[in-house]
Amino acid sequence: MKKSVQLFKELTSLDSTSGFEQEVANYLIEKLTPYADEIKRDNLGGVYAIKKSKNPDAKTVMVAAHMDEVGFVITKILPNGFLKFETLGGFREDVLLSQKFTVTTFEGKKFTGVIASIPKHFVSGNPQAVKISEMTIDIGASSEKEVRELGIREGAFVTPKTEFEQLTEHRLMAKAFDNRYGCVIITELFEELANEDLDCNLVVCATVQEEVGLRGATIAANMINPDLCLVVDCSPANDMDGNKNANGKLGEGFLVRLVDRTMVLRANLREKIVSLAEENDIKYQYFTSPGGTDAGNIHQAQFGIPTAVIGICGRYIHTHNSIIDIRDYLAAKEISKQIIKNVDDKFIADIRL
Repeated sequence: MKKSVQLFKELTSLDSTSGFEQEVANYLIEKLTPYADEIKRDNLGGVYAIKKSKNPDAKTVMVAAHMDEVGFVITKILPNGFLKFETLGGFREDVLLSQKFTVTTFEGKKFTGVIASIPKHFVSGNPQAVKISEMTIDIGASSEKEVRELGIREGAFVTPKTEFEQLTEHRLMAKAFDNRYGCVIITELFEELANEDLDCNLVVCATVQEEVGLRGATIAANMINPDLCLVVDCSPANDMDGNKNANGKLGEGFLVRLVDRTMVLRANLREKIVSLAEENDIKYQYFTSPGGTDAGNIHQAQFGIPTAVIGICGRYIHTHNSIIDIRDYLAAKEISKQIIKNVDDKFIADIRL
């Protein structure tokens, strides 16, 4: 578990938003290369590590995680040195004011800024919520000239600035668990299965631009054309009020995502996953979501790719500080292993019926 926690710390400390995933991509290439028969890249920046089966007729399993976190891109530098931006992924306005962010330039220089907020002293009556289009980032510069001299230009990207913390034995807090969870799990799965004689080819892939429309997922599906895909992603927990019927609870195991706005989990694949979980005493919970994942595009690619989301839930995702339970991660990793180890011709035939 300590190794997993360290990986979470390292990966959540990196800055990679949609279209700007290079920091995470470089990290994953370094971690995966020693165990891979082959490393590939696609033309948008996705990363693929391939472990080939000794079986010449082996089926292919792809485990897909998106690298991008929610963030911004700088669109304009104002005369007073403040920065205008557009969102890359979904934010609620009320979680942004007075929060710290990291601005990263094309050359990789990093600067700290804060989203400007009008003090209460200057607000009268019942103030309206500030729209994102009205917000600016203050990096401490006093002019546009000063900003440009620092090397910041339009197109620089912005990510939440947060410190990783281990709150309790099992609870971790950081930014970007959506979806550095997935990046951690593909790293550990690939390493831990490196010496296993699998009856399938294993491809772990890190996709790009999920938060702005599942864009890298389509490329991954077409590039690998797997017989089965497991999408590993972090979903919103909704257990803060203590309701025992909450949809997504920390510490209750990995998520069997039944349905969301982009995909319905096929019954035959669902039953395979649940049966393997119960046979191996792996904790799980059923989950539904109004959102979507890379699975939405992957399962529609080619002639249809059997796809399931092996998720965990996190509190407060798409904000500066989200919380996960490491036991849920360990359950997700174990069920993923069991699925991969059990894939053979019959398994694939069963989930295609």
